[in-house]
Amino acid sequence: MTQNFRPVWAEIDLDAIRHNVRTLIGAVAAAELLAVVKADAYGHGAVPVARAAIEAGATWLGVALVEEGVALRDAGIDARILVLSEPTPAAAAAVVAQGLTPVVYTASGIDALAQAVADAGKVEPLPVHLKVDTGMHRVGCAPDAAIALIESIEGRSELVLEGVCTHLAVADEPDNPYTNQQLDRFDALLAALHARSRVPPLVHAANSAGAIAHPRARFNLVRCGIAMYGIPPSAALAGRVPLRPALALKAKVSHVKPLSVGESVSYGRHFTAARDTQVATVPVGYADGVPRNLGLVGGQVLIGGRRRRIAGSVTMDQLLVDLSSDWAGGGPTVAVDDEVVLLGTQADAVSGVEEEITAIEWAEKLGIISYEVTTRLGPRVPRVYLGDA
Repeated sequence: MTQNFRPVWAEIDLDAIRHNVRTLIGAVAAAELLAVVKADAYGHGAVPVARAAIEAGATWLGVALVEEGVALRDAGIDARILVLSEPTPAAAAAVVAQGLTPVVYTASGIDALAQAVADAGKVEPLPVHLKVDTGMHRVGCAPDAAIALIESIEGRSELVLEGVCTHLAVADEPDNPYTNQQLDRFDALLAALHARSRVPPLVHAANSAGAIAHPRARFNLVRCGIAMYGIPPSAALAGRVPLRPALALKAKVSHVKPLSVGESVSYGRHFTAARDTQVATVPVGYADGVPRNLGLVGGQVLIGGRRRRIAGSVTMDQLLVDLSSDWAGGGPTVAVDDEVVLLGTQADAVSGVEEEITAIEWAEKLGIISYEVTTRLGPRVPRVYLGDA
């Protein structure tokens, strides 16, 4: 294992993951929960998060790539794993060999998987889930093509239709009527399948937002990603269920120096001291996933439980913190090795009251979504697991 000398790390609270999974399972009643661990579990670490989610009651794991499913298998995880987009024909053999469950939506994809099963000499058919495009228009078959594809699957002894699914485009906007329009299209397909006695065992449509805000989307399986990590799918859904953020991004001050009135800092000179003050250097930057313009849009950090603004542009490996809010010229108020919290909570050194900076806060300032905040955290940031990794 590579030794880490730089005082920067992300703490991942696996007990929070377990709490969130149990909370979501309770919220969706009889439906099962698929824990989405694609993109290295949204930056949290796929293998430890997957194990914690299964321990807490998730019955499925979801990945975007066959490679992600293979990595989970290589780690000894034997849970059901759904590949959320149709694998390329070149990946079909790996899907079969690793016991992954693929989503399908094209005739060529179905053919490739059936051939891979035959080539492997498998006796048991490979379960597949048909994905139907009800309005996301990203992947999936058209609703009027679904019956023909189902007949194609049923005509292959190497395959068995285990599920049918769709994906919701605006479920995080609880008042947007488009979600109900998508679900109406999906329900019409399910009714047609029911009339032909072809409804498969699993039906799923809900992502985190759908699971929380749209009960009719829950069916008998929900696919929860961002909510499992304790982050609301959108500000509009914050507080709907009691989630606990699982990730905290921390560092330590590496340098403190004086800054005279009129002096500027960092690339572009976007911050100029309005008075004699100090700045603290923190050894984390945009190469680690902290956006370069976070300081330019009012981004802050916590030191000693107090909010302090980021000064100027975040650089590749470091950022600067303006200490003028509590610098009175009588000596440093922040010192080298003081803990800095970029995401998470920290208690005030005097009062003990906790302050918090969340992924939602970053997202709102930056004009992005909270998903981007954690998935951008790079591999240079060591993950430290709390709660029995």
